[in-house]
Amino acid sequence: MAKIRTRFAPSPTGYMHVGNLRTALYAYLIAKHENGDFILRIEDTDQERFVEGALDIIYNTLKVTGLKHNEGPDIGGPVGPYVQSERTSIYLEYAKGLIEKGEAYYCFCTKERMEEIRSNAEDLKQTPKYDKHCLYLSKEEVESNLAAGIPYVIRQNNPTTGTTTFNDEIYGSISVDNSELDDMILIKSDGFPTYNFANVVDDHLMGITHVVRGSEYLSSSPKYNRLYEAFGWEVPVYVHCPPIMKDAQHKLSKRNGDASFEDLVNKGYLKDAVLNYIALLGWSSGMEKEIFNLNELIEIFNYRNINKSPAIFDDVKLRWMNSEYIKMLPLEEFNELATPYYKQVITKDLDFMKISELMHSRLEILSQIPDIIDLFETLPDYSTEIYVHKKMKTNLQNSLEVLEKILPKFDAITDWNLSVIQDTCMDLVKELEVKNGIVLWPIRTAVSGKPTSPGGAFEIAEILGKDETLKRIKIGIEKLQADQ
Repeated sequence: MAKIRTRFAPSPTGYMHVGNLRTALYAYLIAKHENGDFILRIEDTDQERFVEGALDIIYNTLKVTGLKHNEGPDIGGPVGPYVQSERTSIYLEYAKGLIEKGEAYYCFCTKERMEEIRSNAEDLKQTPKYDKHCLYLSKEEVESNLAAGIPYVIRQNNPTTGTTTFNDEIYGSISVDNSELDDMILIKSDGFPTYNFANVVDDHLMGITHVVRGSEYLSSSPKYNRLYEAFGWEVPVYVHCPPIMKDAQHKLSKRNGDASFEDLVNKGYLKDAVLNYIALLGWSSGMEKEIFNLNELIEIFNYRNINKSPAIFDDVKLRWMNSEYIKMLPLEEFNELATPYYKQVITKDLDFMKISELMHSRLEILSQIPDIIDLFETLPDYSTEIYVHKKMKTNLQNSLEVLEKILPKFDAITDWNLSVIQDTCMDLVKELEVKNGIVLWPIRTAVSGKPTSPGGAFEIAEILGKDETLKRIKIGIEKLQADQ
């Protein structure tokens, strides 16, 4: 059996859409599952859509996700160059070869004539399709036009009768009436190949065995197959992936501002969690387990388990998965990732590692951190209503009593640490002969100023330090006295 070779062939037109990343991931997994090669090829023949910096995004995304390519523009390889704009002479040579076989032809039609064809088709409520006008030019007419420098494109010569059948690993056998096939352009008037032609030539010359792409290319596959047949080349294995949907009606689309891989990482999602989640968008492992690292995915990935049905991008599921990945991080690594978020709101010299101990198991995404930990910088302007808690059995009166009694006890502590703070609070519980909540809820509320906080009374007080804790309890007393 030939060595499996797959490719990821993005266009440098902007950021890395999650659909693009999924294509790269599936192509990578198909190759690596069989110890094959994963190729990076840059498809930049549409020069008008080229975006400065987009290449760096492609390289960086593959690097940070661990999808390491065996060959590509940056590392070379035996079948380069790996950038299409550097291969234009190759495409023209192959297109002219098809002309000699009668499988393609020069087309000199003007924009005005093409617009007329389109307009007539629309009037008849038909799909616009080229009418093969230039196919019937004599050899002398073609040579005369070329000699005169008349602009041209090279078109594929598709049959108008019969059917073309192709097989896709996911969608099965699909047949199309040749009467529906347009004579697609292979070489544009600027000398550049179209995407459709260049990728067929490149996939063959680069020895690609499995072509992984989105299902939107299913309709173009008959035309690709006719090119393979015209050249006498072996057709690769097609793996068309279902679309990724925002909801039942709308596709996930960068044009609509939907999140790219970079956006998700910037929002505080971990790259490994995003990659794991994207792997499951349209593919099933057949196992109950859902958390897989890249090596595990390589081991178990079977592309035949890709679904035909569209995959819904579920933010709730992604957030859950991300929270699982955050919990799996070693505390030191979590602290390193969380520190830039702490610094967004905390200017004081606080022990970030202690804050991380509280935050580690509480988060879904890292960008939640600032809103949760801002209490360590400044006491929020809160209402005394948060002292009232049915379950804890606290009210304004017993909360005030607790704060008034804990203040001198905290003030008397000489060695301010978690253990001493906890013992002091629990001593007050015994002294008042009440349940823990009646003492701990008012203290936690006074030091945090929030209805929910990343830690309890002891942890927050330790991180704030003695002076800030005493100051906040005094504010709590004043607020409660004012409301009595």
